[in-house]
Amino acid sequence: MSLQVLLVDDEPLARSRLRTLLGDCAAPAATVAAEAANATEAMEQLRRRRFDAALVDIHMPGADGMALAQAMRSLADPPAVVFVTAFAEHAVGAFELEALDYLTKPVRLERLQAALQKVERQLATRRPALPETPPEVLVIQDRGRTERVPLMEVLYFKAELKYITVRTATRSYILDGSLSELEEKHAARFLRVHRNALVARGAVRALEKHYDTEEGEGWAVRLQGIDESLSVSRRQLSAVREALAH
Repeated sequence: MSLQVLLVDDEPLARSRLRTLLGDCAAPAATVAAEAANATEAMEQLRRRRFDAALVDIHMPGADGMALAQAMRSLADPPAVVFVTAFAEHAVGAFELEALDYLTKPVRLERLQAALQKVERQLATRRPALPETPPEVLVIQDRGRTERVPLMEVLYFKAELKYITVRTATRSYILDGSLSELEEKHAARFLRVHRNALVARGAVRALEKHYDTEEGEGWAVRLQGIDESLSVSRRQLSAVREALAH
């Protein structure tokens, strides 16, 4: 099972490096489920969903990482906090806030993997020892690497030319497959809104007027977690309205 991680750092390059390192972690694996550039954005993400771990920079504009860790303690199910910083002098204060680990930049893969293993052990002590059903995943070949994308993170599938775009809240993937096969296999989770698109039922947030170059004035659906909208065909309009009603 892939650990769900929140990255909090005001430097895009630092977040990018951590994303790359996390992609190379295998025991346990980790998925960057969301990112934030400051404490305010991080708390917004934490109110939307739960994370297994938060990798948090200390020096950020506004409330720093220490203040964010303090605020996280008020959450019903807070993530394990792992500080990632260029400054070693904050280590004592970090552990006083019950941080699980403290990594100094530049972060080494071996050290990050060790921190994730601590997160995994902590989760094992919290959860009842019941057999878990492994989450469904899509296996995607992406630029020479094999990506395992949890199906629950997929917001939509969109057929484009010979491929299918797989969209999550944080990135897009290209899948070689058939939209009809995906619809048949995952009908309980995904709803067809157009001949070229399936959307996650649980992510549908709004149906609104929309102008489409192919169909003229019509409707589009908005999904949680992304700004773009997807066209809804007239044939699928009633099904989308029914999904929103439930």
